[in-house]
Amino acid sequence: MIAAVTLFFIITLSALITRVAAIALAHTGLSTQSARFQARSAYTGSGYTSAESEKIMNHPVRRKIIYSLMLIGNAGIVTAMSSLILTFVLPDSNSAKLYGLLIVVVGLAILWWAIRSDWVDRGLSKLISKMLKKYTDINVQDYAAVLHLHDNYHVSEMRVEKDSWLANKTLIELDLRKEGITVLGIDRKGEDYLGSPSGNSKILPHDVITVYGKAEVFESIYKRTRDFGGEVQHKKFVEKEAERKKDQTTTEKEK
Repeated sequence: MIAAVTLFFIITLSALITRVAAIALAHTGLSTQSARFQARSAYTGSGYTSAESEKIMNHPVRRKIIYSLMLIGNAGIVTAMSSLILTFVLPDSNSAKLYGLLIVVVGLAILWWAIRSDWVDRGLSKLISKMLKKYTDINVQDYAAVLHLHDNYHVSEMRVEKDSWLANKTLIELDLRKEGITVLGIDRKGEDYLGSPSGNSKILPHDVITVYGKAEVFESIYKRTRDFGGEVQHKKFVEKEAERKKDQTTTEKEK
């Protein structure tokens, strides 16, 4: 019985630790889904070979979180396996073994419900965020709220191909602002990351640009090639954005 309770406690603690780490990683700018994946991967020591791992390890705060998770994960998994074995080895009777199994099954069912519950997730996220802000030096920010990431607004990374409409043009030439798109940064192999690039910054093939704006415009830009069709799409979304701003101004005046 003690082994079964210990196993349930360890699994619960492991879930809580990875949740804390995921929220901490999200506060460094990672998306929620990416933060959860990286936290679980680091804790279990499996699957931590994604393309995002370089971004994790090049960031001092993220690197510290992942390093701590790896250390805790090694101890937690070994202890959990030991408790699982003892749950069914130590008891002398079948009834005791079934009782231990019942504790584990019921406990995991409750834990699974808690993990899947939006109410629990929201409450836990608020509590963890407050604790991180109070007891750590992590810059706790709700980036989704800061960047207004709803109403179809997104932050996305885009790799520029050789035949892309974006390639070999400056930001002034592209005039993406008139489409409602802001280029937040340019990541170029072999060079330092260029944050908040100026209008004279040129986008080259194989650059990875970080952009902010409407998702529907992203989809259009992804498909544009260096021909007349690309310019047509650009003008279409420029007109659409101008119309949106006009409607917004009219609404504000009416208020």
